[in-house]
Amino acid sequence: MLSADRGQPGKALSLGKIHAPTQRVGTGKLRNNQKGSEMLPASTEKDISRRQIGREHDSSYRIGTHYDNKGLLYGNSCERRLELTSSFTLTSEYRVTADIFAAQNNTLTEIYQTFGQCTAVVDEEVLAHYRARIESYFAEHGIKLRMLECPAKEEDKNLSSVLKIVDYLASPDINQPRKEPVLIIGGGVLHDVAGMACSLLHRRTPYVMLATSLIAAIDAGPSPRTGVNAHNFKNSLGAFHPPIITLVDRNLFGTLDPAYVRHGVAEIVKMGIVDDSELFSILERHGAALISARFSDLRDPKLADVADDVLYRTVASYLKHEGTNLFEVYEDRPHAYGHTWSNKFELSARLLHGHAVSIEMCLSAQIAVLMSWITEDQCVRIIELCRSLGLAVYHPIIEDIDRMVKTQETVRRRRGGEGLCAPLPKRQIGECDYAQVISSDLLKAATNKHRKICRQLPDHGAGTEMYLKG
Repeated sequence: MLSADRGQPGKALSLGKIHAPTQRVGTGKLRNNQKGSEMLPASTEKDISRRQIGREHDSSYRIGTHYDNKGLLYGNSCERRLELTSSFTLTSEYRVTADIFAAQNNTLTEIYQTFGQCTAVVDEEVLAHYRARIESYFAEHGIKLRMLECPAKEEDKNLSSVLKIVDYLASPDINQPRKEPVLIIGGGVLHDVAGMACSLLHRRTPYVMLATSLIAAIDAGPSPRTGVNAHNFKNSLGAFHPPIITLVDRNLFGTLDPAYVRHGVAEIVKMGIVDDSELFSILERHGAALISARFSDLRDPKLADVADDVLYRTVASYLKHEGTNLFEVYEDRPHAYGHTWSNKFELSARLLHGHAVSIEMCLSAQIAVLMSWITEDQCVRIIELCRSLGLAVYHPIIEDIDRMVKTQETVRRRRGGEGLCAPLPKRQIGECDYAQVISSDLLKAATNKHRKICRQLPDHGAGTEMYLKG
């Protein structure tokens, strides 16, 4: 059960233990279903030579408290065959706090005081605003701070950036211990890059994510997925390596460019459409005001409570699906809504991620109408919410049907190779299902229908500050 004391310093949204899928080595078969994985015996015949030869590990040798590993090993000496069943357990937390760099806030102290030091990887834009406060905080608590400043724009999301961080953490002056979590302070791009670096160092080094952007607070930050862009495709290289703790302080959003707040809201809209109808309704009523205040400058206590509720509902909805499917063993992933075609056209059109997602969400809603999964009125409601928040709903790049179809094939292979598994709203807002096949004719019909609707709009469906800067 998810529980939290929202908005109180140091209080946590407890995610409990997340169990990774069972891994199997041997000749047996693994059968998956919605309730879990059932192990089938390698042979239906009684095998008197098969016996358990695994071992229990001494807990005094365990590295840290957030990871655990159990396994069973069976051997058949007659056939010279071994069969391994292994499970990995992660304990992760999501905490909302306030004024995290205030001396009286012990959130970071409780994590790093035991080690007497903290190695931090920090977005250079964050340091431009908070360097003095960060350095002062650790100095006041007597914790040695070692800090790497990193650029963290979309063009920095590459393997060179990952290796730069790895080189720093592995350098003789730092020599980062495997047990000590790295502190990542930044937004979604830095999470993906530095998180991937941590996955490579010692094959898995824990890290704490302090989210300084909205998209990091509700999507990228607590996500198990780290990675970089390659081959003109979003996040095509990476590793599953979630933070052991995600920290959120809404006050840090106050220095964000409003464009980056807006594009982060797209990920909240996404979860409202496919999983939480009440979240969708809250955004209809309060979304524009929250963007205007950047989720931080909230003098109205009622609106501040709404902001906390929106963050909590979004993360709970997201982790309900993502946290229980740590390695994407299952492709029934509602949070992949808006991320089927946009992974390709986002980079080509130089769109901010949230705008690319909102364009696809609106196109997907049109596809859902043509499939009789939702009504025209529900589709209009989705488009109107995105419009009210300044999110793009259309871009001419989606008219390139050949590109879209080729993207589908790439995504289909990434999702296991059997079906497209494209989440689409179904029945009502707050629910979804998965389209396994979307023909080029259906895609073309939906695109043409959507284009005609958006041509009637004053801006033809463009969003506010929808493009990458620089």
